[in-house]
Amino acid sequence: MIESSAQPMRDVHDIATNLLGLPYASLDARTQRITRHVAERRHIARNLPEELGVASTRGARAADAVARFGGSWVFITLFALAMVVWVVLNSWVLVKHDLGFDPYPYILLNLFLSMLAAIQAPIILMSQNRQSAKDRVNAEHDYEVNLKAELEIMLLHDKIDLLREGQWRELLNLQEEQLKLLQESSQRQASRMSAHLGVEEQG
Repeated sequence: MIESSAQPMRDVHDIATNLLGLPYASLDARTQRITRHVAERRHIARNLPEELGVASTRGARAADAVARFGGSWVFITLFALAMVVWVVLNSWVLVKHDLGFDPYPYILLNLFLSMLAAIQAPIILMSQNRQSAKDRVNAEHDYEVNLKAELEIMLLHDKIDLLREGQWRELLNLQEEQLKLLQESSQRQASRMSAHLGVEEQG
C-alpha cells in the first residue's frame, strides 16, 4: 500500500488557490458554488428542459406555440391560400353578382393584415426573448459543467502525481534497503574471509 505525506486537495480554499490561482473570497458566486461542488464531490448537471418547462407560464407557452406556427410552412401556405381566395372572390366571383365586399385595392384585407402583423409581432418577440433567456441559462450551465470538469481533471492529475511520487519514494526506500543488505552481506563475507585466513595462518 502506497502512502503519501501529501493529501489530495478537498478544501475550497486550496482548490481555488492551487487550481484557479485566486483566493476563494475573490471568486464570483457561481465559481464559488462550482468550487464547493468539486470539494464536496457533488454533481452540478441539471435537467434544464424540465426546469424551464416547469417555470414557464401558460402565456409563455402560448407565445412559443404561436411563434412556431407563424414560422412554419403550414402557416405560410394557409396564409397565401387565404389571400388568393380573398382576392379571387372580391375580383371576379362576387363582383359578377354585385356582392363584393372588398373590391380592389382590398382595403379591408390590408386592415386585417395590419392587425395580424400588429398582434403577431409582439408575440414573436416574446417568444424570442424567452428563447434568448433559455439560451443564456444553457450557456451558463454549460460553463459550470465545463469548469467543474476541468477542475476535476486537474485534481485527477494532482492525485496521479501524488501516486507517482509515492511510488518513486517507495522504490527509493527499497533501493536503500537493498544497498544496506548488500553492504551488510559484503561486510559479513569480508569478516568470514578474514577469519578463514587467520585460521589458515595459525595452522
